[in-house]
Amino acid sequence: MLRIGVDVGGTNTDGVLIDVTRLREPSRGVLAHYKSATTPDVSTGIEIAVREVLKLAAVPPSEVSSVSIGTTAFINAVLERDARRLAKVAVIRLCGPYTRQCPPFIDFPKRLRALTEGHVGYVDGGFEIDGREILPLNEQQVIAQCAIIKEKGLKNVVLSGIYSPLDNEGKHEAAAKVIIERELGPSINVVCSRDVGQVGLLERENASILNASILTFAQRTIRGFQKAIKALDLTCPLFLTQNDGTLTTAASAARLPIRTFASGPTNSMRGAAFLSGLDEQKAAEQRKSTIVVDVGGTTSDVGVLLPSGFPRQAASFIEVGGVRTNFAMADVQSIALGGGSIVRASQSDKGLRVTVGPESVGHNITRDAKVFGGSSLTSSDLVVASGRAELGDKTKVSDVSAEVISHGMHRIKKLLEGIIDKMKTSPEDITVLLVGGGSIIAPDELAGVKEIIRPPFFSVANAVGAAMAKVAGEIDTIEFLAGRNIHTVVESIKEQAIKKAIESGADPATTKIVEVINLPVQYVTNEATRIIVKAAGDLSPQTVASLEDAALASAEDVDEGAEGEKALADAAAAEDAAEAEAQVDIDAYKPTILPNRTWKLSEVDLEWIAEGCGVLGTGGGGSPYPPFLMARQALRDGKDIIVVDPDYVDEKDVFIRCSFMGSPSVSSERLQGGDEIPASARALMKYLGIDDFTGAISEEIGGGNGIQPMIVAAEMGKSVLDCDLMGRAYPNMYQTIPGAYNIPMGLWPAGISDGVGNTLVMPTARNAKAVEDILRVVTTEMGSKAGVSMAPLDRKTCVDYGVPHSVSQAWRIGRAIALRRKHNDLKGIPKAILELQNGACLFVGKVVDVQREVRKGFTWGQVTIVPLQEEEEEDGGSASSFTLPVSADDKLIIPFQNENLYAYIESASGEKKIHTTVPDLITVLDSQNGAALGTPDYRYGLRVTVIALAGHPSWTATPEGLECGGPSAFGLNDVPFTPVAAYKDPVSVIKEYGA
Repeated sequence: MLRIGVDVGGTNTDGVLIDVTRLREPSRGVLAHYKSATTPDVSTGIEIAVREVLKLAAVPPSEVSSVSIGTTAFINAVLERDARRLAKVAVIRLCGPYTRQCPPFIDFPKRLRALTEGHVGYVDGGFEIDGREILPLNEQQVIAQCAIIKEKGLKNVVLSGIYSPLDNEGKHEAAAKVIIERELGPSINVVCSRDVGQVGLLERENASILNASILTFAQRTIRGFQKAIKALDLTCPLFLTQNDGTLTTAASAARLPIRTFASGPTNSMRGAAFLSGLDEQKAAEQRKSTIVVDVGGTTSDVGVLLPSGFPRQAASFIEVGGVRTNFAMADVQSIALGGGSIVRASQSDKGLRVTVGPESVGHNITRDAKVFGGSSLTSSDLVVASGRAELGDKTKVSDVSAEVISHGMHRIKKLLEGIIDKMKTSPEDITVLLVGGGSIIAPDELAGVKEIIRPPFFSVANAVGAAMAKVAGEIDTIEFLAGRNIHTVVESIKEQAIKKAIESGADPATTKIVEVINLPVQYVTNEATRIIVKAAGDLSPQTVASLEDAALASAEDVDEGAEGEKALADAAAAEDAAEAEAQVDIDAYKPTILPNRTWKLSEVDLEWIAEGCGVLGTGGGGSPYPPFLMARQALRDGKDIIVVDPDYVDEKDVFIRCSFMGSPSVSSERLQGGDEIPASARALMKYLGIDDFTGAISEEIGGGNGIQPMIVAAEMGKSVLDCDLMGRAYPNMYQTIPGAYNIPMGLWPAGISDGVGNTLVMPTARNAKAVEDILRVVTTEMGSKAGVSMAPLDRKTCVDYGVPHSVSQAWRIGRAIALRRKHNDLKGIPKAILELQNGACLFVGKVVDVQREVRKGFTWGQVTIVPLQEEEEEDGGSASSFTLPVSADDKLIIPFQNENLYAYIESASGEKKIHTTVPDLITVLDSQNGAALGTPDYRYGLRVTVIALAGHPSWTATPEGLECGGPSAFGLNDVPFTPVAAYKDPVSVIKEYGA
């Protein structure tokens, strides 16, 4: 059985012909391979590559059983924001009253939004995390949306329902699709978000919008592929490779082209493993992952193959063209190192300094490199000069000094070791597969690598990966395990995954489970667990994939010329004007302080406050990103967000308290509708007999809840008090300063609402813990997310039992980070933050171990960090001159319960020394961008900087504060509290800039 694999790259289109009956031979069944230039229309290059491999192997077309193609054509349409290839999209949300504050397209870059936004509508529908309907699908509402879409002349529609990935019975998105196709006819393209991405409404919807926008172009392109195959008299089925290394039929790819966006790196990884003989059976036996390094002319791409033989997937979201998405894509990191990287030598105080890259001669290496008669010294020249490779004319590099060669090769070695270490998941030495035309520059030994394998045919590994790709089926669902046997549940899901793979064309004889992932959901009381199961098998010889499909057959060969060029020019002009208008000089930027001594927030202010809330969240508090988007949208809708200084407000003015309670997992899916907190506040005020209030205040400034008062105030036309009731983030509802001091109306009465008619008031409670326990159960019943409003407080009480000017502090922290980024001084970020609040930079290093478990709804665990070696430094400079003194063998360990609890140094002898504990703030920053990391973001290899900030004296200086928020509050009775530094009162933005 013969298979053809084709990979279309930016420079070359590679083709390979493989006989799968000869896989055990040294050639691994490769009969022929060919590299041709990628052509503007893509199809011509494919046709040339396939024709040549057939000719080289002298094989008649009738003997070929399948053709598999990997292409970047579809993602390029998005990255280039090409109006000729992108169409406008109508989005219908199945959400009932939810998500309105975070509408579709909310975080699209302006130009891409102008090219793709056609219509937005909301209808009843959607599910809770436990599978209950929020509201049944309303057919009449869908029909009404169809009339609008028809009037606007739109042809591509996205259906996006809350928790639609859990809708295995097709009650909502699938049912709405039937209605739309009935109303608008067969020419309409309808994309169901559950077919595109996983849990995470906004990211899944964004991916679906991009998918829908390129549908017409994708259908046209794939039809071109089919024509090219037919022109060569091939009658076999055509497949496209997907991002996860599996195959999809041409017809399916025409419906979900986004699944093929980034198949190139995946094909390269799987091809390398196949050519090396490290197939998934051998890898699975070893239960070890393998790293693949693909060295090109300009960059090196590095990915991880799991024991299953499939690539490790990227984190929870990835950006495509500036848009956050969550469809499956391989986790691939790139560095500016390739065969054409330019080498420069210079003298410094420390002697000879040699740099390799980031500039490269790229595909002009045969013209510009010294061994080919050019004038540029490249990494390939170094390898030839060192005698490790034969390429071009070695005499042309005879003048390169031994010292330059030695320093340059050392730099190449360190660059590769650094990127490999970042991709590892444990400190153990690992096997590395080297492929790509530039892989000759890699040394034979690398630190942290036990074996380097250079497989045959390494230059066409990507095409081999395409030819040998498998067929998979995946089930991604949330199950409730209370009172159930998890093994029984998982076995049932495994059966579903295998069935799905076989239905997609996998051979039943080779189909097996390759991956099972259990992810407990935080902050819920019903043992909700997300379970992901993947099955895969070889392509079945009996599979018949039709070369024709209704959508493909009707795809028109449209002239992409004048009209598209005009649209592109118009969109570019609009974007340029918008960007010019939006440019802000942050060095000179000053916030807007109105004559009445109030602060009118801008988008820049919001962005900085959100960044600061992340730092003050100490690893918890939920992501500030979705609330930031909602607050920004309120500004764009013409609403004002006004912050007032507590020193300029009457002490009797009343402020409602704003927060969300529930699981961050639900917050990513059931985006707020806007009435959750206001509904709880209205019910509570009615119970208390309060008619009006001045503004809103946050329970906790740390994390996403720090932004919530701004959203509520904008919607209700009220102000935000520059103050909060915690100064950080804590996991329990009673861990606020009013709760710690047990003041009247500190924790009760309280209101709680889901925003769809279910609202409760809790008048009294036995004690503080009862408030947490009872409201947590109510929240779970409300879908594991609810708006909470504790009893309103007057301004005097907010200041006496709160942290004044914490909004100003968040703004200043965000501004400090933004300024250091702008001036490319990432290492200066910790110092800039510590100039705002006393504390210490505890540690600079890399994460080498993360342990997590979910107990009673909370994520408990610890992260271990070791110092960076001098050669691991990005620029060779010292990490930081003000970190704690540590030796090379020391480790910093931070235990956490959602938030970071304490930090201690463990020496090589096992001696432990605690440096910081709650209530002081312990924050882990990503050293490569300065952003605060949440505890769910911790993973091996991350370069991090750990800082500690002084907690407010209400927490640190009294028995009440320490009992509620200190070490003993988390069961750490033998851990003493020693303040990291004296607390520094934040400076009011209004007072500074309103003077």
